[in-house]
Amino acid sequence: MAPSPFVLPFDHLPATLPIFPLPNAVVMPGCQLPLNIFEPRYLNLVFDALGAERLIGMVQPDPSGKEETAVYRTGTAGRIMSFSETQDGRLLIVLTGVCRFDIREEIPTTRGYRRVIADWTRFREDYELSNVDPDRDRGRLLALLREYFQRKGIETNWTVVEQMPTPLLANALSGQLPFDPPERQALVEAISVEERLAKLIHLLEFDVVGTTLADGRRH
Repeated sequence: MAPSPFVLPFDHLPATLPIFPLPNAVVMPGCQLPLNIFEPRYLNLVFDALGAERLIGMVQPDPSGKEETAVYRTGTAGRIMSFSETQDGRLLIVLTGVCRFDIREEIPTTRGYRRVIADWTRFREDYELSNVDPDRDRGRLLALLREYFQRKGIETNWTVVEQMPTPLLANALSGQLPFDPPERQALVEAISVEERLAKLIHLLEFDVVGTTLADGRRH
């Protein structure tokens, strides 16, 4: 992730973090996520975050959990990059992914939203993406991506895709491709960009091969 005067240094990331559990809402480091905020508890969350480090922990609900409120233990902190108010009382915000974190434990709150003790230890690499080999598996990824987009009827600007640095491309695809929540979570939890690329390629290969076999059976 490129240095920014608006982003806290890794060693200054906060000990606690408000979390926003939302299915399929993944914001990886360096990527953006627009959100429409209207529930009172999450309006409180945004107002409080704006008065502090502007960080919100995006986590996915865990469907395998025993409790209805269960969430996956790894998420990504996004910084509120911009916000605007609407006349009907909503906030439209844009988060930029900063760094992933593990939930160490949840702590009591009085403002309706949830807050956790965050452990950033495993994810220092999120601040060092520029050190990754830019060509590793890139050709295979782009070839699979073209076939995947064609089969899914997804349109994109290939000039932008091809010019995007490999680490940022892997992060963007992890958050934007229509994978199931457990598959998205596996990408979130992949420590290194190399590991994430391998998982992306595996998921794309599985989908493309599965679709090809299904097409063959229909003919």
